Amino acid sequence: MERFTHRIDDHESDVGRVDKYISDHLNLVSRSQLKQRILQIIVNGKVAKLSKRVHPGDRLEILLRQPEPPDILPEAIPLDILYEDRYVLVVNKPGGMIVHPAGKTRSGTLVNALLHYCGDLRSHFQGAGGLEAGYARPGIVHRLDKDTSGVMITAKTPQAQELLAAQFRKREVRKKYWAIVKGLPPDNRGRIETLHCRDPHHRKRFTWRCRDGRKAVTYYRVLQAYGRHTLLALRPVTGRTHQIRVHCLSISCPILGDKLYGRKDKTFPHVPMMLHAKSLSLVLPGREERTTFQAPLPDHFRRILAQLGSSPPSTSA
Repeated sequence: MERFTHRIDDHESDVGRVDKYISDHLNLVSRSQLKQRILQIIVNGKVAKLSKRVHPGDRLEILLRQPEPPDILPEAIPLDILYEDRYVLVVNKPGGMIVHPAGKTRSGTLVNALLHYCGDLRSHFQGAGGLEAGYARPGIVHRLDKDTSGVMITAKTPQAQELLAAQFRKREVRKKYWAIVKGLPPDNRGRIETLHCRDPHHRKRFTWRCRDGRKAVTYYRVLQAYGRHTLLALRPVTGRTHQIRVHCLSISCPILGDKLYGRKDKTFPHVPMMLHAKSLSLVLPGREERTTFQAPLPDHFRRILAQLGSSPPSTSA
């Protein structure tokens, strides 16, 4: 049995149920493993059910069963490293790569590559508070969808992981994405604010058509319009699963190549999803000033822009 304590930050306004907070915010244990792994939850000194709603300022004490270590092996998968020090590793994740093992997927993930590149990563995280992250997700602080490329930061120690994760929880991390979408947004720049929940009719999708969802906010700006396609810069404030993909669809601009939320494009019928995490800005462990990392556009992204008749805008766009 392992014990984890946490105080919910005062500024967090959309906390919700404690089970979702544990899986989505604290990244302690996956939602599918909640009932098997959690022995007891104590909120402000009182035993609570998984369905209890929690609020800013609440103090949580979570008792977890020790998980069985999954069979996750190091793999010599090449990494495009943007930055490295003794605390973190920043990579340019290729589209098509899953971040961490889940379900039946046990190989070919970023975690498999990290275990090979950082030989002592597993030993640093095993037993680190008994968290599932110490087994299946060592060093993972945030995630990109499988088909999303771009900049990702990972931690080499549990201490660094918590320092970085706290910035994500407090929404202090600045993220910028580029996307090629179908159609043209209603304005050259705007703010998309919706509720966000799992689609009750499609278990793999999320939707903004909710009665009781969580708030999701994304800012967008048109970088270049090409008639039936548009290059957008997007800045998510919240970090909901599939948020940018859902928000682009909500303004009738699905991301080109998005097989889950879009339709096949007649001009580009066989392209990967055109969503790229362009930059990430945060404070590194051991530093006081903010650092910004940028990931260059993948070749397929540049080829589509060339076919549309444009070269990529400047990196500051």
